[in-house]
Amino acid sequence: MARPSRRSGNLPAEATSFIGRRRELADVRKKLSAARLVSLVGPGGVGKTRLAIRFATELGRGFRDGTWLVELADIRDPELVSSAVMSALDLRDQAAAEPLPLLLTYLQDKQLLLLVDNCEHLIAAAAQLIAEVVRAAPGVRVIATSREPLSVDGEHVIPVPPLELPPPQQAEPLSRLGQNEAVRLFIERAAAASGSFELTESNRSAVVDVCRRLDGLPLAIELAAVRTRVLTVEQIRDRLNDRFGLLTGGGQAALPRHQTLRTTFEWSHELLNASERTLLRRLCVFAGRFTLEDAQSVCMSDAVPAAQSLDSLSSLVDKSLVLKEDVRSVACYRLHETMREFARLKLGEAGEEEATEERATEYYRAKYLQAVGESRYRLAEWLEGVELEIDNIRAVLGRCLSRGDSLRGLDLATAVGWYWITRATTEGARWLDELVACGPGTPGAQFWAHFLRGFLAVLKADAVAAPPAIERALVQARELAQPEFLSQALSMASIAANLAGDHAAAVRLLDEAAIVTSALDDRPAQISVLQARALNGFFGGDIEAVKAAASEGVRLSREADDLYSLEMMLLNRGGAALFWVISSTRRRITWRHSELRTASMTGWHSMPFSTRWAAWQQDLASHALRRGCLARPKRSERRPGLV
Repeated sequence: MARPSRRSGNLPAEATSFIGRRRELADVRKKLSAARLVSLVGPGGVGKTRLAIRFATELGRGFRDGTWLVELADIRDPELVSSAVMSALDLRDQAAAEPLPLLLTYLQDKQLLLLVDNCEHLIAAAAQLIAEVVRAAPGVRVIATSREPLSVDGEHVIPVPPLELPPPQQAEPLSRLGQNEAVRLFIERAAAASGSFELTESNRSAVVDVCRRLDGLPLAIELAAVRTRVLTVEQIRDRLNDRFGLLTGGGQAALPRHQTLRTTFEWSHELLNASERTLLRRLCVFAGRFTLEDAQSVCMSDAVPAAQSLDSLSSLVDKSLVLKEDVRSVACYRLHETMREFARLKLGEAGEEEATEERATEYYRAKYLQAVGESRYRLAEWLEGVELEIDNIRAVLGRCLSRGDSLRGLDLATAVGWYWITRATTEGARWLDELVACGPGTPGAQFWAHFLRGFLAVLKADAVAAPPAIERALVQARELAQPEFLSQALSMASIAANLAGDHAAAVRLLDEAAIVTSALDDRPAQISVLQARALNGFFGGDIEAVKAAASEGVRLSREADDLYSLEMMLLNRGGAALFWVISSTRRRITWRHSELRTASMTGWHSMPFSTRWAAWQQDLASHALRRGCLARPKRSERRPGLV
């Protein structure tokens, strides 16, 4: 279930200096020493995430199994909270159980710190999961950030206020004023932006006014400070005062903090040129990370020509309105969650929401349909790309469901099938079930939806769900008169029949699959027949058939550079040895090390499935022995050195 090499955590490096918060850091340290769940609660833009990451970074070495950040800001579906935690921990949902039980089993003996960020929009699901983790894993401590408490047993809430404000009077020495948290943040971010900003007697009043007007909210102060590239601090103060004066009738009445942040966004927005405004509001269509290519394809139009895209995006990054991060040597961008909410409002005001979402849907559908033929043969590289964009893919699938667009939804869901197979079987099955129930797709997508649903059920050893899904795929393949489709469906149907205990049907389906495939020059279909033949041998007690099918499968997989199939065939060969040992001794076994070492070398992406597949083979061995399918080998046939 886990990748072969374990990291000690996934906390991001701090790109800028951390300022202040000594009181809050001390509170978190004190609370977490006595409690196992601490929630940092405060409004958007107040710095909850940064505070949590700083604390986790300082204490990370105290946790044997590391410190792990779970980012929920880009997740919209409560059903995916468990999957998000598993993904953050480098785990994969590929077993015959739901993600939450798998997660709890993994965590029960771990000593780690879990940082669950941005819980507010999924408060019920996040609270339930965290409560389950705290109950099941005594060595796990949790820090949650949210705009409201989780309200679960054992939760200790620490309010996160804005930064300490400077006093309004000028009696304080300049050196002491410079140590104020809000002022320090403004000075450091302004110096980074302009390269030469300093606090002086002449600008101290303006700096104090800006920090107080922005209510000490770190995000708002940073947005204002970056403007020192082109404006003096006095100009920044005056423009902010003009904007706030419109909302308070010209008086000095304080605004609610959420309104302070919205007003700061509005002010920053007004300073953008037309192309930058258009791009910013359209970027909210991305639920997670995006690349320059993504932005060009989805957000560009006559108002934002593609030739200006890099300049406009760079300008938004320079103004701290868009965040840039390098992921696996790829320049990626994203919006702060609060900024995304603001951009969504602007997109609605411009009347562009439907058109922008339509472009995003078509872009991701076309992008992954185009890569279908290659994804199997460059799986590691392809999976890395999907992992970067999975939140955007989920958002598109969700919109397709809400709008009844099963046609394009099924196209996209089946096009990323290898992600569901190798990363998220439970989630993939749910998307396919909901989209199929939503309406029909193209004939090809309809077939692959049923086939893939059955495949995922087989991977989860779900003998109830697999046969009917594959049967629907068989019907579709026969109606389409597509022998390539029919071959794949027959092979998978044979596996599903064995899983359901109908060995006679499995043999019949396998024989038909072999006949259909013999007339095809289709390497995936040939490998599928061999996989079905190997598993048929497992269930039928014919280990020689397993070894023969697996050996031929290894040869064909290597020729095709099909790493996924290569691993399956290597595991089949190892499984044959395992079955032999179980049937001859029923004692603790030692695997054939060379074959399993070769399997592990097929790539990091395959190892999570290896672990689960090997466990399933052990289950099949026990099942087959109980049914009497595996005869004990004669004493003369027993091979030494395997026990």
